[in-house]
Amino acid sequence: MNATRRLARMPQRRAEGLTTGITSVCSAHPLVIEAALTHGKARNADVLIEATCNQVNQDGGYTGMTPADFRTFVEAIAAKVGFAPDRLILGGDHLGPNPWKHLRADEAMSKAKTMIDAFAAAGFTKLHLDTSMACADDPQALPDATIAARAAQLAEVSEARVRQSGTQAPSYIVGTEVPVPGGAVEALDHMHITTPDDALATVELHRQAFAQLGLDEAFARAIGVVVQPGVEFGNAEVIGYQRRPAASLAATLNDMPQFVFEAHSTDYQSAEALRDLVSDGFAILKVGPWLTFALREALYGLNSIAEVLAPRAIGQTLPAAMEQIMLSSPEHWQKYYPGDAREQFIQRHYSFSDRIRYYWAMPAAQGAVDELMSALERRIIPRPLISQYLGHLEPMIADGSVMPEARALVLANVVRVLDIYAGAIDGATRQ
Repeated sequence: MNATRRLARMPQRRAEGLTTGITSVCSAHPLVIEAALTHGKARNADVLIEATCNQVNQDGGYTGMTPADFRTFVEAIAAKVGFAPDRLILGGDHLGPNPWKHLRADEAMSKAKTMIDAFAAAGFTKLHLDTSMACADDPQALPDATIAARAAQLAEVSEARVRQSGTQAPSYIVGTEVPVPGGAVEALDHMHITTPDDALATVELHRQAFAQLGLDEAFARAIGVVVQPGVEFGNAEVIGYQRRPAASLAATLNDMPQFVFEAHSTDYQSAEALRDLVSDGFAILKVGPWLTFALREALYGLNSIAEVLAPRAIGQTLPAAMEQIMLSSPEHWQKYYPGDAREQFIQRHYSFSDRIRYYWAMPAAQGAVDELMSALERRIIPRPLISQYLGHLEPMIADGSVMPEARALVLANVVRVLDIYAGAIDGATRQ
């Protein structure tokens, strides 16, 4: 049984009384993906990696990759680290008209259909159908029945492609979380938890919409519903999971044994909160910005170390280079980071929303990172400097589990976050 089939059995396992969970790694950064696959290999575990509609699509997204490109990219990293292909699951997140919502609905949906066809053709086997966003000629708040009908139209395209190409039939995820993907923009002074009635209605409307298109067999492969369990993060705030307010939502799974819940924006949650989420049926835990935040944290720490060890080897500090890049291309951060110039500076570099992640693939950013890593290449970094600038990792240097070298430290800081998720899932399943 391969990883996709194990994923598809998660609701069945929960219905049988077995707690189950998996981390969904939402990133296209090669070092994050390498860390995830290395982590999975060490644990002999399945790894779920997802690309969003804005990162990867038929036009290239902000990564410049199509779904087929992304698959090749991930599989090349898997081969390099020796990760077993049958333990890899590739997913598409928020697949729908979002990248083209400035267009009329018929045009945006046409592009969304082309996109999901490309994801299905590339063999992605976990597809999140998200058509909740209003297009140019839509009312501001789309009726739930319209959202479900559009999702079913995308599934129809996906199913046709799977039949034609003979690829493995995908599992579907329906619904969407309340905040925008990637972290809240507004102040987190309130939190809307999905009501049981809304969760049940989402499932029933999608069931009806699929049936109207003759897609009952496809809907039988819908395994997850995206809901808001009361978790979110902003630029400097994190709302932690509280079991009591979400208890009635969690209990709703008893009325829909076909499903588990998928929780988005679980970044920066405590290990205890993540464990409680899994125990309560929020079995698919999405994480993205926390991983690239850890990446940036490690790179900036190494920059400070390089300024001590090799000050003449770098022409411009990495933070200075990234500041220049972000100011010259402000479209990825400007409308998300409020405040005066100093507040925006802090957010550009250190926000939990981590919108700096959109810039690492740019040639100038890659050049700055390469220069930093070259300056520290083949150097054994003294433990006191690691303690000073990468304190999270000093215990791992002390016990010998991580080598005191630049690349190893970057990967270890990402793995540190993945370890929190893995430990939480393992803890929940042992309860």
